[in-house]
Amino acid sequence: MGSAPLEAIALMKVSHSEINQNPRLPIVSSHNLGWESVLIQEYQQPSGGMEFPAEVDPVIILILTTQPHRTYESVGNYHHIGLYRQGDLCITPSGIPSSYYAEDHHHYLYVQISSSFLQQVAEEDLELNPNRVDVMPAFQVRNPQLEQLLRLLQTELHQGGRMGRLYLESLANALVVNLLQDYSANHPHITHFKRGLGDHKLLQITHYIHEALDQDLKLADLAQLAKMSQSHFSRLFKQSMGLSPHQYLLQQRVERAKQLLKHTNQSLVEIALACGFDSHSHFTRQFRQITGITPKAYRMN
Repeated sequence: MGSAPLEAIALMKVSHSEINQNPRLPIVSSHNLGWESVLIQEYQQPSGGMEFPAEVDPVIILILTTQPHRTYESVGNYHHIGLYRQGDLCITPSGIPSSYYAEDHHHYLYVQISSSFLQQVAEEDLELNPNRVDVMPAFQVRNPQLEQLLRLLQTELHQGGRMGRLYLESLANALVVNLLQDYSANHPHITHFKRGLGDHKLLQITHYIHEALDQDLKLADLAQLAKMSQSHFSRLFKQSMGLSPHQYLLQQRVERAKQLLKHTNQSLVEIALACGFDSHSHFTRQFRQITGITPKAYRMN
């Protein structure tokens, strides 16, 4: 984590007119998607600065601007001046005011993680005291794992949550685990299992999924059914099935769609909705990705 001395920050010489107390509106936001664990917004803004009051939840910023730009930042008593590049991250803990000034146009992804969700993951998955989880501030850091997860969340944001809650919650859970592993003042402990889910639990879970293919399944519901944390459940399920819960759900939806295409005269739209896809185009894309052909071609053949 890089930082600059107070004397260097004094050289910023940013006037009050250049600091915007009210952030400009995002170009896209998850605000109306019903995501409880994270708030994701994407911004494109001209040069200038902003001041932010202390947030109740920690925030991760992913820089998307392709052109490097110099940014001056303050997070509480921490200060930094640096040339931000695409893929750089900035992490702001909860409860600390912050500000920045960018010399040029900047494009970034803003991800605010629910503190209650973070504490839940810390306690259930990492065996940390949820009341003593401290995310450390970080400026201009590179973290390929976090960047990949953030870009997947960005794609899901632009698609309006099309992949469903199970997919979103899996990404959010993995994001928090990686964040706390690398940027927490505590030292997380991750329990590793080698044998996957037991036969009884595996049958219980797969039957539950099969009976609810048309619903927007939640990772939390599956984990609760298995009586374990979301991260542990995801890892054990993949060890047992060779697929993540979300991949397995998609596979089973496509298998049901095959049967409906073969044995009914339902329209493609009706089949898409009956199998849990939110639209005909989503159904067609996922079906072709798994089978190599479109639903229409499959029915004709």
